[in-house]
Amino acid sequence: MKVILQKVKRASVVVNNDIVGKIDKGYCLLVGVHKNSVEEDAKLLAKKIADARLFEDDNGKINLGLKDIGGEILSISQFTLYADTRKGKRPSFTNAATAEKANDLYLKFNDYLRAEGIKVETGIFQTHMEVSIINDGPITVVYEKLTNGN
Repeated sequence: MKVILQKVKRASVVVNNDIVGKIDKGYCLLVGVHKNSVEEDAKLLAKKIADARLFEDDNGKINLGLKDIGGEILSISQFTLYADTRKGKRPSFTNAATAEKANDLYLKFNDYLRAEGIKVETGIFQTHMEVSIINDGPITVVYEKLTNGN
């Protein structure tokens, strides 16, 4: 699995002109599931992200976590994170998980985040979404875990 985390002042996702997910201060996550990803990857990444310290304390040091500041998460499924662009002009998506597997692990990932006591909003799996963010910092961090060692 691969997660692109962006620290945000606010973020929202729109499907068919309706806001389906919206957060204030927190993280917007773009979540990709690799064909070799397993549930343990989702669990480990959720814990790492829940415990990440990316917010400033009273001294301006990046020392606080999402739970410390009462932050929220907007989680967006993003199969294109596993695009292979090495050949040709059109990316290959053969490294991305099947829709069924991707949705299963994406839902479990979000459940693991919620189990950490974090409010999680989402988009709608396999739909065209318009994602709006106000990046804070900007701070963007890439998290990736594959059980096979990658």
